[in-house]
Amino acid sequence: MNLRTVSLRRRVAVSVLLVLFLVLVALVISVDRTFATQSSRDVDGVLRDTETRAITSMVRGVPPRDVVRQLSKKNIRVTVELANGTFVGEVPDGQYQRKNRNINGNKFSFYADTEAISQAQLRLRKLLVLLGLGAIALTGLLMILVVRRALAPLDAMTSLAQAIAAGHRGGRLNPSRTDTELGRTAAAFDGMLDSLEGSELRTRRFVADAAHELRTPITGVQAVAEALVSAPVDSPDRDQMSFLLVREARRAGRLVDDLLALAQLDAGYEMQREVVDLLALAEAEVARTRYVAPDFDIVASGVSAVVMGDGQRLAQVLANLVDNARQATGPSGVVRISVDSTGFVVSDNGPGVPEAERERIFDRLVRLDDARDRRSGGSGLGLAIARGVVRAHGGELTCEPSGSGAVFRVRLPLVPSTG
Repeated sequence: MNLRTVSLRRRVAVSVLLVLFLVLVALVISVDRTFATQSSRDVDGVLRDTETRAITSMVRGVPPRDVVRQLSKKNIRVTVELANGTFVGEVPDGQYQRKNRNINGNKFSFYADTEAISQAQLRLRKLLVLLGLGAIALTGLLMILVVRRALAPLDAMTSLAQAIAAGHRGGRLNPSRTDTELGRTAAAFDGMLDSLEGSELRTRRFVADAAHELRTPITGVQAVAEALVSAPVDSPDRDQMSFLLVREARRAGRLVDDLLALAQLDAGYEMQREVVDLLALAEAEVARTRYVAPDFDIVASGVSAVVMGDGQRLAQVLANLVDNARQATGPSGVVRISVDSTGFVVSDNGPGVPEAERERIFDRLVRLDDARDRRSGGSGLGLAIARGVVRAHGGELTCEPSGSGAVFRVRLPLVPSTG
């Protein structure tokens, strides 16, 4: 999106002045035409009145010459061409409106002076033009003050944005009304700031927590490595120290891998798309779990469900959920994977997840049993990664209420069956 950043003050001022100019032009034209039309009607009325008086005089037997003399005035002229061809009266010079009428065989012509009306119309035009130009000039001056005051909220938004960019967090516009254009804009601006500052705070907290998580295994690696270097070659503790060194290094490696996976998800990592059978994926996870824990009770059941997605990432989601369930239930636990027409469900018979924690457990670096997960090498990122992968596939991962144990449901957009 390329926003045109022309001056809003200039745009508003020019738009208002242009509208005002068009309105004034239309007003001048309308007034001028109305004045001309009304003046023509008035002149017609005078001519009709003069004609009526001429007819009345002729009916009374007044000679045509006397009629011409009686009706001719300063702005009215009357002429007549008698039946014998004699012409009586004087045809006026200048601007006149004329009307002819045959009365008793005599051709009367009535003239009304329109020069005064034309001059009045010209003066009216000049007056309207001068008043219009004056109104435009005065409006232009007032627009400078009015637009500046009207756009003051935008200046406040700009100042606040500059202050926040300079590091002064926490400022808000707090609009008094949110049912106006500026009110909605200010409310959206405050909402954006809340979201950005909340995201920044979560990012800082996550970075700090991740650094703390990494410091523990790295410190362990450093301490064991220093002890291993300084230990005698024939020391009986060297094998134990080597084992600890490998364990801490693997723990740090798993945490780095998880952080990298989250970073890829946040950056919009492009998933590989292929046909994945969720039931086959669940059976493969059962086989993997039985390989690491042969006596563990885990079963996959359900119907075949196909989804277009990244098989490796979906297998990672299933492995995270199963590993969490196995750690929560212990060696004698029971885990069930059920595949249906909406996705799959992983349930166990462990202590379950408290209602208040069912959403928080998907946050990053969150553990319900911190000490236990640290001993088992958990980073607290597994569920966050799992939800991110599922959402990247257009689905959703939730922790649902149950009578006992924990239930995690994965909903995915499945490929319609063609069978």
